[in-house]
Amino acid sequence: MSSHTESRFAAEVYGERLERAVQQMRTAHLDALLITPGPDLRYLIGSAAETFERLTCLVIPADGSTPSVVVPKMELAALASSAAGELGLQVLDWVDGVDPYQLVKSALHVGSRVAVTEVMPALHLLPLAESFTGLPVSATPVLRALRMKKDAAEVDALRRAGAAIDRVHARMGEFLRAGRTEAEIGADIADAIVAEGHTAAAFVIVGSGPHGADPHHGVSERRVEQGDVVVIDIGGPVEPGYYSDSTRTYAIGEPDAEVAAKFAALERAQAAAVAAARPGVTAESVDAAARDVLAEAGFGEAFVHRTGHGIGLSVHEEPYIVAGNDLVLEPGMAFSIEPGIYFRGEWGARIEDIVVVTADGCESMNQRPHGLTVL
Repeated sequence: MSSHTESRFAAEVYGERLERAVQQMRTAHLDALLITPGPDLRYLIGSAAETFERLTCLVIPADGSTPSVVVPKMELAALASSAAGELGLQVLDWVDGVDPYQLVKSALHVGSRVAVTEVMPALHLLPLAESFTGLPVSATPVLRALRMKKDAAEVDALRRAGAAIDRVHARMGEFLRAGRTEAEIGADIADAIVAEGHTAAAFVIVGSGPHGADPHHGVSERRVEQGDVVVIDIGGPVEPGYYSDSTRTYAIGEPDAEVAAKFAALERAQAAAVAAARPGVTAESVDAAARDVLAEAGFGEAFVHRTGHGIGLSVHEEPYIVAGNDLVLEPGMAFSIEPGIYFRGEWGARIEDIVVVTADGCESMNQRPHGLTVL
C-alpha cells in the first residue's frame, strides 16, 4: 500500500470483490445490494465512512451495470479516500431537500429484490423499504461467502495486526504489577496498543484474580495482588481496518500446583484446537478438539463459551467455531482459537491466537508463548 492509500488496498482488490459480489447476487437471485457505511462498505470499496442521518449508500446492481454511490455532497471529500473514483463508480451526490432514497431507486434499472447490509440503521432501512415493492432481505448470505475467505492482502493485514499485538504482550512486564489497579494497567496497555502500530485500542480486558472468571470483564478499580492470575485480552485495528485479538494469562508470582495443573490442561486444549484446524474439517470439530481435552481433564463445565470467532474488518464475524456449526473450513478463513477455564469467585484463564486456514493446516498470526507467564 502506498502512503496516500494506506487506509485501503489497491483499487484492483475492490474491483475483484465487486465482481464476486455480483456473481453471488445472481446465484441468490437478487437484483441489487444496498450497502451503507460499516464493514461491508469498507470491504467492497475501501470506504471508512461513518453512518449519519444523511444517507450514504453503495448500490450494486446484479445486471452488471456500473455500481453507484449515493452520498451527501458534504461527504464527497470522505468518499475520495475510497477506491470509488479509481473504480469508475457513478457518484450520485445530493443536498438537503433532495430525497436520497429515490436516488437509490433510480440507480437500479430492473427488479426490486434487494438485499441490505446487516448494519444498516432502521433510520435508512425503513424509507428504503418503502421505495421497493418487495421487502429488502439480508445481504449477509451473499457477503459472508466473500468476507469469510480472506485474500492475500487481508491475510497480510492480519499478520501485521497479530505482530503488533504480540509486541504489546511482550511489554506486559512494564504494566502488570501488584498494587496497580486494573484500570491503571488497562490505560497503559491501551496506549501501548496504539504505540505498537494500531490505529486505536478496540478493547482491553484486565481480569485479575476473581475477575478473571468473567470472560468479558473489562477493567475495574481492583488492585492486582501478589498471587493473582490475570487474564489480558486485547486488540485493535491496523490499517486498512483489520483487527488483532489475542489473550494471554499471567501470574503475579509463582502459581501453586493446582493452578499450574489446570492451566496445563488449558494449554493442551488450545494446542489441540490449533492442530485440528485445517481445510475439510468442520468448525464444530475444532471446537470439539478443545472441549474434549478439557472435559477429559475434568474441567469441561469450566469452559463456558465457544472456542472461537471469525475476524477481519470486524472483531467478531463468521465463521464461528462453535458446537452445531457444520461449516466446512476452507483456505483463507480466519478465526480465533481461545478456549478458557473459569472458576467463579476464584480465577480464570484463557489462551487466544488468531489463525488463518492454509492449504494443509493453519497459520497462527500470534507468536507469543502460550504458557502461564510469571511476572
